Amino acid sequence: MKETDLSKYNNSWFDEGAGIIKRTIWFFINGICLMNPLNPFSGLKVRTLRLFGAKIGKGVVIKPSVNIKYPWNLEIGDFTWIGEKVWIDNLDKTVIGKNCCLSQGAMLLIGNHDYKSTTFDLMVAPITLEDGVWIGANSMVIGGVTCKSHSVLSVNSVASSNLAEYSIYRGNPATKVKERYIH
Repeated sequence: MKETDLSKYNNSWFDEGAGIIKRTIWFFINGICLMNPLNPFSGLKVRTLRLFGAKIGKGVVIKPSVNIKYPWNLEIGDFTWIGEKVWIDNLDKTVIGKNCCLSQGAMLLIGNHDYKSTTFDLMVAPITLEDGVWIGANSMVIGGVTCKSHSVLSVNSVASSNLAEYSIYRGNPATKVKERYIH
């Protein structure tokens, strides 16, 4: 990914999108409700995320031990499945379409730092997973990436550039290995 694809923010003035009180309350609620491996109640998690500003469709399943940084930056479409230990580090807008699957341990990581800068500025850019996307177990999508309709990122892979629709990707960095055919 080219540096110009990312929005740059100096750490001292990055806007988290909510005040310190809301962020602090969310920190504790996230730990108790979403990250808690003993909470199997997906509906409670969905309602809690909505309460904090997430836009979530119907039939969404959120498994135990999920970590979501800022729910007010999150949009999830209908019938999407978020697996155990998924980490959504959404410092910027994160849109997950309908009928998507984020498998166990998948990560959506929006934040990075500019190693060329003496102030190590924070760089963020949104992530979009269009309808029908499948992010494999322990795979990672970085900021600025769009996974087009029905694309697949295989297990332990890293998407550092856009994924084409109806295509399967594998590796680090992920490369297209074949077309995805849906019956």
